[in-house]
Formats: sequence, C-alpha cells, structure tokens
Amino acid sequence: MTNKILRDRDLAKIWHPCSQMKDYENLPFIPIKSAKGIYLYDYDDNSYIDAISSWWVNLFGHSNEYINQKIKEQLDTLEHVIFAGFTHEGAIRLAERLVKLTPKGLDKVFFADNGSSAIEVALKMSFQYYKNRGEIRDIFISLENSYHGETLGALAVGDVSLYKKTFDEVLIKTIQAKSPALVSEDEALESMQKLLIKYNGRVSAVIIEPLVQCAGMMAMYDQSYIKALRQLCDKYNTYMIADEIAVGFGRTGNMFAYESAKITPDFLCLSKGITGGYLPLSVVLMSNEIYNAFYCDYSEGKSFLHSHSYTGNALACAAANATLDIFEKDSVIEKNKQKIKKLSYMIEKFKSLANVKEVRQRGLIVAIELQGYKEEDRIGLQVYKYALKYGVLLRPLSNVIYFMPPFIISDKQMQTMCDVAYNAILSLRS
Repeated sequence: MTNKILRDRDLAKIWHPCSQMKDYENLPFIPIKSAKGIYLYDYDDNSYIDAISSWWVNLFGHSNEYINQKIKEQLDTLEHVIFAGFTHEGAIRLAERLVKLTPKGLDKVFFADNGSSAIEVALKMSFQYYKNRGEIRDIFISLENSYHGETLGALAVGDVSLYKKTFDEVLIKTIQAKSPALVSEDEALESMQKLLIKYNGRVSAVIIEPLVQCAGMMAMYDQSYIKALRQLCDKYNTYMIADEIAVGFGRTGNMFAYESAKITPDFLCLSKGITGGYLPLSVVLMSNEIYNAFYCDYSEGKSFLHSHSYTGNALACAAANATLDIFEKDSVIEKNKQKIKKLSYMIEKFKSLANVKEVRQRGLIVAIELQGYKEEDRIGLQVYKYALKYGVLLRPLSNVIYFMPPFIISDKQMQTMCDVAYNAILSLRS
C-alpha cells in the first residue's frame, strides 16, 4: 500500500473537515499508517513530528503504552452502556477526580462527547437555570475573536468570521465585548461592563477562553482580566463559562488556565486532552446550586433533557482516567515548567526576523505571527508544505505559525521543531 493509492481511495468517498476539498488536487494529504510517541508515520516510510498534537488533543504521545493498556482492560469488561438510568465505575471515578482537581463550587459533572457539545450544554444549562426560576435571559456575551466550536450554539457565541459568517441568518443572536487579547485590558473591561449594564437581567452567561483564544490566531491575554471579569459577573449577577477545551490539562502551565487568576468559573468545559487524544469525550462542571435548580419531580418540567448516545462512554472514561493517572504519577505539571522555560529560550531567535511581527507564549503554546503578506499569499500553507518536507507537522492559522506539541517531546525534538519552523519562515523571504 502507498500514500497515493490511499489518497485516491479517500478522495473517491470522503469529505474532510475544515478543508476546501479542491485544494487536495495540488496539495495531497498524507495517509498515516501508524504513530508512536510524537511521530506520525506514513505509507511511504516518512515520519513527522506532531508539533500540533493532532489538533491539540494528544498529550502523552501516540500509542502510549499505559493508556493503551487501560483501554484494552476496559474493552474486555464493558465498551459502552446507555448513561440514562445506568452508570459504570469508570465514569464515577473520573467525575470524582475532576471535582477533586477543581476548586470548591464545581461540584457536579455532566458528560458529553466533544468540545462543541460541552459548550452547548453550558449555554443551554445556564439559560434553563434562569428559566426554571421564572426569568428569560436571552443574551450571551462572548469576546471578539473568540472561538467556541462549530455546532450552531457554539458558533453563535464565537466570533471568527471564517466559521461563523455563512450561518449568520440561523444563529442565536449574541453580543461580543472587546477582547483583552486585541485591546488594552482596561478597554476590554470597560466594554464588558457597558454590556452587562445595558443588558442587566437579560444575560445568561459570559463565556471566555481563559488566557488564549486558540482558533483566534492564538491571541493571548493576562490572568488579571479573568480575575476582573469574575468580579464583574458577580456584580451583575451573571454566570461565567470557562471554555478550557483547548487550554485545559496543562497546556498553559497550570492544570487549568483559570487557576492563574485564582478564580472559580460557574461552568467549566473540558475536552480535547481529557483522554490524551484517544477518544471523543467532554465534560461540563458546575455548582450544586445550579444542579439543584433542575432537581424536582418530573412533572414540574425542570429537567435538563440534553443527551448524547455516547455520553459517559466506558472506553473514553478509561482513557481519561489513564490520562489523569499519568498526570499524577509523572508529576507532569512540574516537568512541563522546565520544558516551558527551554521552549521560551528556543523561540527567541524568531524575534529577530524581519517578517515576524510578534512571538507569543503561554506555557507550551507558542504563536509566531508573520507580517508583510496578503491573505491570498496563503503564507501558512507555504510553511505547512515546507515543514512536511523536513518531517514536522505544523498547521498554521493563516499567518500565525504555532507550536502545541505533546508533553512528552524531548529537548532535541523541540529544537528540531523550532529549527524547521525557523527555516520555513526564512524561506519566505527569498
């Protein structure tokens, strides 16, 4: 079997995500035969460093022996069971551990099966909470440049026009405040406060991506904004949703990004790295107060009737519990702090390049923003193609080159990743 044979078979039947399929006429995609550690291997015996953790999900490397073992053990016992009226020990244990990992006030766990679904749960739950109390709060506030997923509710609270504009006519109407990643923190907070005053009593929740607006070109801001926003939400009696789908589980240096602000969100949405990149799973954590607003006799009509067929999937929970085991036994957060420092040193050289506008870092997320190019130049695509030739998978966001590697990456592999990206950017100048 070769890459070409599999590409032809694929193109005959498959429509790929986040793609213009016509591009594949001139940009052949890569069939992957196997993966181990931070490497992907294709059918033509080429290897690639997975510098983006396969869309930010793979924390501890591909085919991780420990996670493999735990999934295999689970497979011989229970693969899945309906989660309405039934449960299993893996889901219970995972919920207990997540509550223990998070601060007081995040007391209950609701399971879903992907990041967008977690956002839908938080939006619907915050709206219905108030409706159960006799209030109709028809507005959600998010930040400019935000991204929260691609189902219709999640799209509605996002603000990346590339994904959202096509569907404007069918989306629930939401309001965006200025982003502290794009304007000063004072200006962003003033913008938020004006909206909370104007729509006081109508806002179900404010939703943010703490510290990093990932799909929004990896724009970054400080924890002081999150702390001040928490105070504003309290003052104007509205919920705060922390979308940590991309930044949770150690990406920013702490287990969860909101920890840096020493606050507790009202809803916490988690996915991506929760299973170490193995299986789809997401969760939403919330308070007992919110939970109790739905607790009643069925006839009262206050139940939260939201469900997914694969909610609480036993294999996904096994992968998630194995992932948390690794965090515990390998002191991952502490080890990551050393990697963060070394990566910070390695990216210094990018700052001297004339076509680099800015270099940003939050933990093991790095963004290198290029300047001097037009959108039609598709500079990110040029970098992507160059890097593949030299064995590194980068997937730039327009003119932003970013790194989000698995946590197991070695210093030597990090250096290779940086060197290839550096040379790719240099090649654009000639």
